[in-house]
Amino acid sequence: MKMIFAKYLILSSLVLGVQLFLHQTQRIQFVEVRDTAKIHCSSTENLEGGSSMFWYLRREGEKPTCIKHCLDDQNVGKFVCKHETHSSTLEISNIQKTDSGIYYCAYKYSSYLIFGNGSTLIVGDSYTNSSWVMLLVPFPHGSQVTGTANLACVIHGVSSPVHVSWSVSGELQEQGLTRSLKAKDGSLTLINHISVPMDTWTSGKIFTCEVKFNSSGSSVKKSTRYPAAQASSCLLSIVSLAVLSALMLLMVSLSLIWTLCPSRLGFPPRISGPPASQENQGGILYAHLDFDSRNRDGRKTQRPARGKRVKP
Repeated sequence: MKMIFAKYLILSSLVLGVQLFLHQTQRIQFVEVRDTAKIHCSSTENLEGGSSMFWYLRREGEKPTCIKHCLDDQNVGKFVCKHETHSSTLEISNIQKTDSGIYYCAYKYSSYLIFGNGSTLIVGDSYTNSSWVMLLVPFPHGSQVTGTANLACVIHGVSSPVHVSWSVSGELQEQGLTRSLKAKDGSLTLINHISVPMDTWTSGKIFTCEVKFNSSGSSVKKSTRYPAAQASSCLLSIVSLAVLSALMLLMVSLSLIWTLCPSRLGFPPRISGPPASQENQGGILYAHLDFDSRNRDGRKTQRPARGKRVKP
């Protein structure tokens, strides 16, 4: 028992005694095909000539693999290590699209490897004819149960990694977690998601996912907000339309009542005029329309029809 405890203390002292931290300041880097890329790694301690430095590459959908051990003094070929006291740089010459991925610097301390935070390298243009971007919002009931809202940015049909960033009403957020799916034709579907507190999601702020495919500076943006914020504007339009429809229905109803039942509105009923007197005189029909045959009290007055023969 004492021996096990002693070994545990020794192991703990080794782990706790490590004060070396690696940091890669280049979170994202775009380069063109056949160019040279330089990825930097800084250290809080002396790297001792870089003999214990390693570089790993993780391509989308694959496990990290060691591509360079800087102990190799020949420094020939595609990957070259260059060192200073507190930094190490990996140079990649004649770079190709297959070199796209996340590069990690690593320092071997005793039997442990201390890794940097990683630098994403994107070679060429990842956009293809089948590429599209979609923003997925959380299901309301599920978000209320967990207390957090999960948003996902789906990037479909790309040839290599892309750079995804999130902002909330213009303020940049931490990078989301990315998962990748590789199709039979070699294209990638990337899903980058973030989790935010429920009160942040329901506050009405605008959540934006921005995707960059190449070094041109152009990007694709997709934005959304909590559905209640959108529903308020839709509700206002619906209410306005309902009020307008009700007014039109009221006008049509009053028009029908005026036409069919004017007495109910306090107006005297319409009385049709008397028929016109007519007679055939010598082949010519002569008619006199008598509109004055009713007096003011509504009683009919007898007025003979007047005719006049016209000579042909």
